[in-house]
Amino acid sequence: MRGIMNLLTMEHISKSFTDRMLLNDISLGINEGDRIGVIGINGTGKSTLLKIIAGLEEPDSGDITMSRTLKTAYLPQTPTFDADKSILENVVFGQTAEQEYRNLTGEARAMLNSLGIEDCDASAAGLSGGQKKRAALVRTLLTPSGLLVLDEPTNHLDSAMTEWLENYLKNCRSAFIIITHDRYFLDRVTNRIVELDKGKLYSYTANYSRFLELKAEREEMASATERKAKSLFRTELEWMQRGARARSTKQKAHIARFEALRDREKIEADGQVEISSLSSRLGKKTILLDHISKSYGEKVCVRDFSYILLSTDRIGIIGPNGCGKSTLLKLLTGMLTPDSGTVERGVTVKIGYFSQENEAMDETMKVIDYVRETAELIQTADGTITASQLCEKFLFTGAMQHSVIAKLSGGEKRRLYLLKILMGAPNLLVLDEPTNDLDVRTLTILEDYLKSFPGIIVTVSHDRYFLDKIAQRIFAFEPGGIIRQYEGNFSDYQAARPAEELFPGAGKRAGKPSAADADTDENSSASSRDWKAPRTALKFTYREQKEYETIDDDIAALEKELSGLEAQINEHASDYSRLAVLSAEKNAVENTLNEKMERWVYLNDLADKIEAQKKQGV
Repeated sequence: MRGIMNLLTMEHISKSFTDRMLLNDISLGINEGDRIGVIGINGTGKSTLLKIIAGLEEPDSGDITMSRTLKTAYLPQTPTFDADKSILENVVFGQTAEQEYRNLTGEARAMLNSLGIEDCDASAAGLSGGQKKRAALVRTLLTPSGLLVLDEPTNHLDSAMTEWLENYLKNCRSAFIIITHDRYFLDRVTNRIVELDKGKLYSYTANYSRFLELKAEREEMASATERKAKSLFRTELEWMQRGARARSTKQKAHIARFEALRDREKIEADGQVEISSLSSRLGKKTILLDHISKSYGEKVCVRDFSYILLSTDRIGIIGPNGCGKSTLLKLLTGMLTPDSGTVERGVTVKIGYFSQENEAMDETMKVIDYVRETAELIQTADGTITASQLCEKFLFTGAMQHSVIAKLSGGEKRRLYLLKILMGAPNLLVLDEPTNDLDVRTLTILEDYLKSFPGIIVTVSHDRYFLDKIAQRIFAFEPGGIIRQYEGNFSDYQAARPAEELFPGAGKRAGKPSAADADTDENSSASSRDWKAPRTALKFTYREQKEYETIDDDIAALEKELSGLEAQINEHASDYSRLAVLSAEKNAVENTLNEKMERWVYLNDLADKIEAQKKQGV
């Protein structure tokens, strides 16, 4: 039985970019069977590491040794295509032997279909950014190789496509090294995690969940070592200050130990993306969507959808690429007008819209000046802070703040854009694929921030982990622009739909690329021909049915409680301490009553529609 073959070894690799040290004397070995996930804060050099492994960049110093027979296949963050060739020709480009080319075309078509591209003979010039990434993924997977080097392959994949890629990689014979923010994906396909942190590389034989445990242990050990070193340094410093003289060999060794402690490499605490909740007051009236519909030609994106946003809503929107998710967000924010129906917005609603693509940035601007365009001083729950202080909390150090935006990585620009959105103090956050290009650590802190956010959150995301952490209600797109509601997070949604395949042939929905749809990744008009939507009968979910049965009694009880509190307030009008307690209780009951009344309107409206459909025999 032969041993495990070493594919590639990197020793003492260093690489800097302008004034930033990305890789500082790192070493890494990749063997057969390795399934490696790379994580680290945006801008730490993850993509640079992959380019060096793929042979596209040279390190400033160090050695790379690889097997003589090793071939690598590389998926870049932003792939390029020959616009004069078809999608299929681009995907199998480089397969020079005619027989090999013909054999690959069938497999390429099947894989492209699985990733939502059916018209493989269409010109590559019509591909959107997301379709390019998916087609490039197929091209990379079809390239004969012993090592796959994949930079963010899960971006622009819906849930069904991500599961397809998971299964492909689980059965793949090639080793691979991959950058992805999808933590469920890392858990399921990797057997090793390497973390880039402050120029150093740490390797863990583990998937993502086990990595978190091992990292915590490593950091605790490092902290304990640093605490001991600090204590010893103080002792040695006191000895030196008493007037040490290097007269003997023993004293010389003592001084040398002091100097080694003084010059040691200090343990730096990880920066944290810490943001106190920044939001404006939200009044009773939020946003009312009343029977809205939106189409592009024959393609129906949203059909007869009604909903009243509640002040505590945490909504996750899911569905395949091209179904209309971004269209719904744009209707919600007023960027689009519905073909029919109305959208009413309360006067206090302040929307923060985090789109799939960053807003146009003047890359000659300094980071701090870009942030100051929104505000110089920001009011948070902890008081007033400056734009510079908020940048620090968002991992933009003093030096980075005075660098021009052009020097930032793609992920750092994404983080900067998110910072600007949040510091505008919205009370309704609308997030379109917020997890794309954000590193895992930023995502973790963002999730903690969103959990304490006092306003409304509406997010489109294919990130199952993110939806499980954030969402409390799911809007699922079904064929023909129908939007179905489910209570709970993404896992609750999956449990509620265990045996139903909403889109037969999941992942095979987006047809010939076109510019029919305004969404970044929703421009497949041909898919509408597959969506001959039957008229789906409306119905209560189990939770909605139980809520509908009890909501009248709940409202009556709250009104009775409110009357009792008002009577007590009148009785204790001169007792200021008691009055403050009663007033706080009254405000809390009023808020709950307002939310119940909004739900009463929604549930009774839905009940009327269900009854009307029954009468029509639907």
